[in-house]
Amino acid sequence: MHIIKAFLVVLVVLLQYGCNDSETSTGQLSRPNVLIILADDLGYGDISVYEQSPYTTTNIDNIGAEGVISTAFYVTTPYCAPSRASILTGMFPLRHGLIKNPTPDAHAGVDTIGLNPEAKTIAEILGQSGYKTKAIGKWHLGHKPQFFPNRQGFDEYYGILYSNDMRPVQIMSNEDTLHYPVDQRTITRDYTERSIEFIKRNKDTNFFLYLSHAMPHKPLAVSDSFYTPGGKNNLYEDVINELDWSTGEIMKTLKNLNILDNTVVIFMSDNGPWYGGSTGGLKGMKATNWEGGIRVPFLIRYPKVLPKNAKVSIPLWAPDILPTICALTQTKAPDLMVDGQDITSVLQGADTLHGPVFSMHNDKIISVREGDFKLILENPTGFIPESADDWKDPRGPDGSTIIAQKEQYSPADYPGILPEHSTEGVQLFNVSRDPEEEINEAPNMILKVEHLKALTKAFKAGFNSADPDLVEQDK
Repeated sequence: MHIIKAFLVVLVVLLQYGCNDSETSTGQLSRPNVLIILADDLGYGDISVYEQSPYTTTNIDNIGAEGVISTAFYVTTPYCAPSRASILTGMFPLRHGLIKNPTPDAHAGVDTIGLNPEAKTIAEILGQSGYKTKAIGKWHLGHKPQFFPNRQGFDEYYGILYSNDMRPVQIMSNEDTLHYPVDQRTITRDYTERSIEFIKRNKDTNFFLYLSHAMPHKPLAVSDSFYTPGGKNNLYEDVINELDWSTGEIMKTLKNLNILDNTVVIFMSDNGPWYGGSTGGLKGMKATNWEGGIRVPFLIRYPKVLPKNAKVSIPLWAPDILPTICALTQTKAPDLMVDGQDITSVLQGADTLHGPVFSMHNDKIISVREGDFKLILENPTGFIPESADDWKDPRGPDGSTIIAQKEQYSPADYPGILPEHSTEGVQLFNVSRDPEEEINEAPNMILKVEHLKALTKAFKAGFNSADPDLVEQDK
């Protein structure tokens, strides 16, 4: 009981600290701009800064070289929408309420869902404090009008409201359809050019740009300038190269405008990779709560406050982003119940205090990590079978409704990545020493298992839910 009380006290203190820094009186431009570059399904091993990548991503890596690299950054779910909602709201999915992916071409149960309009996003908080705000790219927090980006604090929106393999694939400009069908071979370049235009137009005021790339989510697509057909897995490498180019062009624009050092730049992914990507040797992939599904690249640059070329191995997570941005921008937010904390001092190397981080799949909490140890509470599952040689993507390019390079590869082309189904139930791993999650420590560390279960129970007690599955999970 003392452990649970202590955890809750620390959590409350951190939440109160995260978004309540007072405004400065030195003028708006003394506050930094904010740029979040979010890749879709980019694996932990897909960029070279993590040293396990087969690719070279110099421009992306430079963000870490000139800032901080997190080697243990987690998202709240191993799939798109709930993870993205946590990034923008600072909330765990049980709090923001979006636990599945809104999908326009599936059943009605997921066609009409979205992020609760009452949830406050980074865009709303910064916008109310004088920032110009724009979202470019994938939204995936609801495609009905009440869930549109313009209803969630963004002054401007340009992009696809959901994944680039969900029909109809159409480009929206604010709340109007601008392009249909969409040739996805042009999409990364298009998003890059529009990002640069927004930055140039707002160089003399504070802005928040949320650039949410479509790539490397399937179907893979790349412009002619980066397309090198012929080699196995070459298309994936082409896509990564174009994302790196895009990042370089945007960073160069900020530098040429003399606002780079007054911009908080974050580069990250929404979850682990699908077939084609690399987890850097971590177990699992997208859609599973193994490390490969929920541990993602995270780089942050802001030299006025953060060190250069620093690495942080303390477990951090997506709900930390909103309170940290509030602190770095000196933005006073309304009273918010968030599940993250301001991690500025952790990124500076001045503090090692961080609460446990949790992940879920659909309506169940699957894992909790505190310090070196991660407890698997439920068997992680994936969307497709482990043996998927004959799996065919029903949402592959057809040349009319989904337009991309035709040579999309099958799971058989990517033998190094697996969903890794399990039937062992509760499992405990020292993921600092055993990031591949191979050695189950649970039988020999019963007290640690019970401690992490107690933390999970205390965490869940903060949510109002009558879901019988959540109640059952406590038993």
